[in-house]
Amino acid sequence: MEEEKDLENQTQPNATPPESPSDSPAAAFADLAGAVGDQSGGKPPTADPVVGSRQPEEVAPEEMDFFDPLAIEGLIQANDSLKAQLEQAQAQFEDLKGQYARLGADFENYRRRTEKEKEELNQLATAVTIKELLPVVDNFERARSQIKPQNDSEMNIHKSYQSVYKLLVDCLKRLGVAAMYPKGQEFDPNLHEAVMREATTEHPEGTVLEEFMRGYMLGDRILRHAMVKVATAPEPESPSEESQSESPQE
Repeated sequence: MEEEKDLENQTQPNATPPESPSDSPAAAFADLAGAVGDQSGGKPPTADPVVGSRQPEEVAPEEMDFFDPLAIEGLIQANDSLKAQLEQAQAQFEDLKGQYARLGADFENYRRRTEKEKEELNQLATAVTIKELLPVVDNFERARSQIKPQNDSEMNIHKSYQSVYKLLVDCLKRLGVAAMYPKGQEFDPNLHEAVMREATTEHPEGTVLEEFMRGYMLGDRILRHAMVKVATAPEPESPSEESQSESPQE
């Protein structure tokens, strides 16, 4: 049998030997890839995603145009537009600022005016009420000056209504009412009302000699003028009157 196999091998001299697994094309490609990976640090080569693409050529800085007239003109126009917008915004800000200042001043004036009007109304209402009470005060003062108690019972009555008078006067003082005492002072037409004049040389002309009705004030407001008698200078005597006064003595 062995002789027959040797004979067959000799009769087929051109027969190719069977391929080993390492001699196949896939194995050869794997060996080539491993060799390339060893040269690149163990990383397999990456293929260009765009096959046959051309890389753009680099342009030197000296070949670039940094002074393009169109670009410069566009920048100038944009700058001018921003300046105009800024000026408009500043003008609007100044306008609104002025309006705010005027509104603040108007409100402050309104607040002061309303407070003053409120105070005047309160003072006017108080003055109207107090004017109605002044005749009561006058009657108490007349009673105190004219009535003279004669016994203990009359004295008790006198003290009782005088205590009421004192309470009334204290209440008026707390409200800001002040009485005038013009006797001996110079006549003031803003405060006094002259109902009588008397010629005298004992007092300067225009001096208040007597008070008939007391005046009152509420702060700076006059509740009632004081009715007074005012001194005047005596009239000079005529020559005929002097001769008549001297003739009886002769």
